[in-house]
Amino acid sequence: MSTISRKPNKRNRNRSIPAFSSMCLSPTSFKNLLWWLLLLGILTIVMFLGLGSFYTETVIAAVEQQKTATAEILYRSQTKLADESGKVWQVVLFKQVYPGQAQTLNLRLVGFPGSAELIHPQPLKISTATGKVLSAADVFLDEAPAPTIGQYDFQNILPQLPQEPLTLSIPLPGNRSININVPQRVVQEWHSVMSAES
Repeated sequence: MSTISRKPNKRNRNRSIPAFSSMCLSPTSFKNLLWWLLLLGILTIVMFLGLGSFYTETVIAAVEQQKTATAEILYRSQTKLADESGKVWQVVLFKQVYPGQAQTLNLRLVGFPGSAELIHPQPLKISTATGKVLSAADVFLDEAPAPTIGQYDFQNILPQLPQEPLTLSIPLPGNRSININVPQRVVQEWHSVMSAES
Protein backbone atom coordinates (compact mmCIF):
# COMPACT_ATOMS: atom_id res chain seq x y z
CA MET A 1 0.00 0.00 0.00
CA SER A 2 1.41 3.23 -1.00
CA THR A 3 1.48 6.13 1.38
CA ILE A 4 0.45 9.46 0.16
CA SER A 5 2.76 12.06 1.34
CA ARG A 6 1.69 15.59 1.18
CA LYS A 7 4.15 18.19 0.27
CA PRO A 8 3.84 21.27 2.33
CA ASN A 9 2.10 23.94 0.38
CA LYS A 10 4.55 26.72 -0.20
CA ARG A 11 1.76 29.22 -0.26
CA ASN A 12 0.49 28.19 3.16
CA ARG A 13 3.94 27.77 4.64
CA ASN A 14 4.98 31.30 3.75
CA ARG A 15 1.80 32.78 5.13
CA SER A 16 2.59 33.15 8.78
CA ILE A 17 0.18 34.30 11.46
CA PRO A 18 0.85 37.93 12.15
CA ALA A 19 2.40 38.56 15.50
CA PHE A 20 0.25 40.25 18.10
CA SER A 21 2.72 43.11 18.41
CA SER A 22 2.43 43.95 14.73
CA MET A 23 -1.34 44.22 15.04
CA CYS A 24 -0.99 46.86 17.77
CA LEU A 25 0.41 50.30 17.31
CA SER A 26 4.07 50.73 17.72
CA PRO A 27 5.10 52.90 20.68
CA THR A 28 5.91 55.86 18.43
CA SER A 29 2.65 55.73 16.48
CA PHE A 30 0.72 55.28 19.75
CA LYS A 31 2.38 58.46 21.08
CA ASN A 32 1.48 60.31 17.89
CA LEU A 33 -2.13 59.19 18.19
CA LEU A 34 -2.27 60.36 21.81
CA TRP A 35 -0.81 63.75 20.88
CA TRP A 36 -3.37 64.21 18.11
CA LEU A 37 -6.23 63.28 20.44
CA LEU A 38 -4.91 65.65 23.10
CA LEU A 39 -4.57 68.46 20.55
CA LEU A 40 -8.09 67.82 19.28
CA GLY A 41 -9.44 67.91 22.84
CA ILE A 42 -7.66 71.18 23.61
CA LEU A 43 -8.90 72.82 20.40
CA THR A 44 -12.47 71.70 21.14
CA ILE A 45 -12.33 73.14 24.68
CA VAL A 46 -10.84 76.43 23.45
CA MET A 47 -13.57 76.73 20.82
CA PHE A 48 -16.36 76.22 23.36
CA LEU A 49 -14.78 78.55 25.90
CA GLY A 50 -14.11 81.16 23.25
CA LEU A 51 -17.74 81.13 22.19
CA GLY A 52 -19.11 81.48 25.69
CA SER A 53 -16.99 82.83 28.45
CA PHE A 54 -13.99 84.84 27.32
CA TYR A 55 -14.71 88.51 27.99
CA THR A 56 -14.48 90.77 24.99
CA GLU A 57 -15.45 94.37 25.27
CA THR A 58 -18.44 94.58 23.02
CA VAL A 59 -20.64 97.55 23.57
CA ILE A 60 -24.08 97.36 22.10
CA ALA A 61 -26.11 100.39 22.93
CA ALA A 62 -28.97 102.24 21.35
CA VAL A 63 -30.80 105.45 22.07
CA GLU A 64 -34.47 104.73 22.67
CA GLN A 65 -37.42 107.08 22.92
CA GLN A 66 -40.53 106.01 24.84
CA LYS A 67 -43.80 107.79 25.61
CA THR A 68 -45.72 106.82 28.71
CA ALA A 69 -49.36 107.18 29.72
CA THR A 70 -48.46 110.22 31.86
CA ALA A 71 -47.21 112.08 28.75
CA GLU A 72 -43.65 111.58 29.96
CA ILE A 73 -41.05 111.17 27.22
CA LEU A 74 -38.10 109.00 28.11
CA TYR A 75 -34.84 108.91 26.16
CA ARG A 76 -32.22 106.39 27.18
CA SER A 77 -28.97 104.75 26.29
CA GLN A 78 -28.41 101.30 27.77
CA THR A 79 -25.30 99.13 27.62
CA LYS A 80 -23.36 96.54 29.63
CA LEU A 81 -19.81 97.26 30.76
CA ALA A 82 -17.40 95.35 32.97
CA ASP A 83 -15.56 96.83 35.93
CA GLU A 84 -11.85 96.27 36.54
CA SER A 85 -12.53 92.96 38.32
CA GLY A 86 -14.61 91.60 35.41
CA LYS A 87 -18.05 92.03 37.03
CA VAL A 88 -20.66 93.22 34.51
CA TRP A 89 -22.79 96.32 35.11
CA GLN A 90 -25.78 97.61 33.23
CA VAL A 91 -25.14 101.28 32.51
CA VAL A 92 -28.23 103.33 31.64
CA LEU A 93 -28.27 107.05 30.94
CA PHE A 94 -31.82 108.35 30.70
CA LYS A 95 -33.55 111.67 30.23
CA GLN A 96 -37.13 112.17 31.45
CA VAL A 97 -39.19 114.98 29.98
CA TYR A 98 -42.56 115.89 31.52
CA PRO A 99 -44.80 118.50 29.83
CA GLY A 100 -44.37 121.89 31.47
CA GLN A 101 -41.59 120.70 33.83
CA ALA A 102 -37.82 120.69 33.83
CA GLN A 103 -36.22 117.57 32.40
CA THR A 104 -34.03 115.22 34.43
CA LEU A 105 -30.90 113.43 33.25
CA ASN A 106 -29.65 110.49 35.35
CA LEU A 107 -27.09 107.72 35.09
CA ARG A 108 -28.12 104.41 36.64
CA LEU A 109 -25.63 101.63 37.38
CA VAL A 110 -27.02 98.17 38.06
CA GLY A 111 -24.68 95.44 39.26
CA PHE A 112 -25.45 91.86 38.30
CA PRO A 113 -25.51 89.14 40.98
CA GLY A 114 -22.16 88.94 42.74
CA SER A 115 -21.45 92.66 42.37
CA ALA A 116 -20.51 94.74 45.39
CA GLU A 117 -23.21 96.41 47.48
CA LEU A 118 -23.20 100.19 47.10
CA ILE A 119 -23.48 102.68 49.92
CA HIS A 120 -25.77 105.70 49.77
CA PRO A 121 -25.63 108.62 49.56
CA GLN A 122 -22.17 108.74 47.94
CA PRO A 123 -21.22 110.77 44.86
CA LEU A 124 -19.99 109.12 41.66
CA LYS A 125 -16.55 110.23 40.51
CA ILE A 126 -16.10 110.69 36.75
CA SER A 127 -12.57 110.96 35.32
CA THR A 128 -11.88 111.90 31.69
CA ALA A 129 -8.92 110.73 29.62
CA THR A 130 -7.44 114.24 29.86
CA GLY A 131 -7.49 114.16 33.68
CA LYS A 132 -10.63 116.19 34.38
CA VAL A 133 -12.50 114.88 37.46
CA LEU A 134 -16.19 115.59 38.13
CA SER A 135 -18.55 114.44 40.84
CA ALA A 136 -22.22 113.46 40.30
CA ALA A 137 -24.64 113.57 43.24
CA ASP A 138 -26.29 110.34 44.41
CA VAL A 139 -30.04 110.39 43.70
CA PHE A 140 -30.76 107.71 46.31
CA LEU A 141 -30.37 109.67 49.53
CA ASP A 142 -31.53 106.91 51.86
CA GLU A 143 -32.03 103.56 50.21
CA ALA A 144 -31.78 102.15 46.68
CA PRO A 145 -34.30 99.69 45.18
CA ALA A 146 -31.58 97.02 45.46
CA PRO A 147 -28.13 97.00 47.11
CA THR A 148 -26.29 96.83 43.78
CA ILE A 149 -28.05 99.83 42.19
CA GLY A 150 -26.76 103.39 42.08
CA GLN A 151 -28.30 106.40 40.37
CA TYR A 152 -26.58 109.72 39.85
CA ASP A 153 -27.66 113.19 38.69
CA PHE A 154 -26.00 113.92 35.32
CA GLN A 155 -28.02 117.05 34.48
CA ASN A 156 -25.09 119.44 35.03
CA ILE A 157 -22.31 116.85 34.60
CA LEU A 158 -22.85 115.59 31.05
CA PRO A 159 -22.59 119.01 29.34
CA GLN A 160 -19.12 119.35 30.91
CA LEU A 161 -17.89 115.96 29.70
CA PRO A 162 -15.86 115.80 26.50
CA GLN A 163 -16.74 113.03 24.05
CA GLU A 164 -13.81 110.85 25.04
CA PRO A 165 -13.37 107.69 27.15
CA LEU A 166 -14.30 108.03 30.82
CA THR A 167 -13.77 106.14 34.06
CA LEU A 168 -16.65 105.90 36.53
CA SER A 169 -15.57 105.33 40.15
CA ILE A 170 -18.29 104.02 42.46
CA PRO A 171 -17.34 104.50 46.14
CA LEU A 172 -17.33 101.52 48.50
CA PRO A 173 -16.78 101.36 52.26
CA GLY A 174 -13.17 101.69 53.43
CA ASN A 175 -11.94 104.16 50.80
CA ARG A 176 -12.30 101.57 48.06
CA SER A 177 -14.04 102.01 44.73
CA ILE A 178 -15.26 100.13 41.68
CA ASN A 179 -13.91 101.48 38.40
CA ILE A 180 -15.82 101.10 35.14
CA ASN A 181 -14.23 102.23 31.88
CA VAL A 182 -16.71 103.81 29.46
CA PRO A 183 -15.70 103.77 25.77
CA GLN A 184 -15.87 106.92 23.67
CA ARG A 185 -18.78 105.66 21.53
CA VAL A 186 -20.95 105.27 24.65
CA VAL A 187 -20.10 108.81 25.80
CA GLN A 188 -21.05 110.07 22.32
CA GLU A 189 -24.35 108.25 22.64
CA TRP A 190 -24.93 109.90 26.02
CA HIS A 191 -24.50 113.29 24.36
CA SER A 192 -27.07 112.34 21.73
CA VAL A 193 -29.53 111.43 24.53
CA MET A 194 -28.86 114.80 26.16
CA SER A 195 -29.51 116.71 22.92
CA ALA A 196 -32.55 114.64 21.85
CA GLU A 197 -35.66 116.73 21.38
CA SER A 198 -39.23 115.52 21.75
